[in-house]
Amino acid sequence: MYQRIVVAIDGSELSDKAFRHALGLAGQLSAKLIAVTVSDPSLILTSGTEMMQVNTTTVINELNRAKEEGAARILGAAKEAAAAAGQPIEALHVPDSETADGILETAKGQGADLIVMGSHGRRGLGRLLLGSQAAEVLAHSSIPVLVVK
Repeated sequence: MYQRIVVAIDGSELSDKAFRHALGLAGQLSAKLIAVTVSDPSLILTSGTEMMQVNTTTVINELNRAKEEGAARILGAAKEAAAAAGQPIEALHVPDSETADGILETAKGQGADLIVMGSHGRRGLGRLLLGSQAAEVLAHSSIPVLVVK
């Protein structure tokens, strides 16, 4: 049925649940599992029109390094869980992308035939019913999306 499954993970409890579900499904179907985590672009916003001089290169580099380290932690945990289950996975980090776009582009680039993701991620109160990223992926995906809650 499914041969290439992309699972979106962000380190949240729900994404861990979605990952475990995708891992089991991939094992049952002998499908390839690709875990992806996406880091949003780094932005610096200032208020007002006053002039100030800030070395944004240093700040942006530090933000990017922190996001890389976070992604490595998230993907490392997924690799460990997959290894413990005896299931090989591919782990990808998509930096500087809107989350839904990164998930959809990964699925397309990997030739996936299923996307698995949690109903909402770690961004809190704005995701009470169906998270905006899950809704965005559902709205724009050309392949089936399994939303785990």
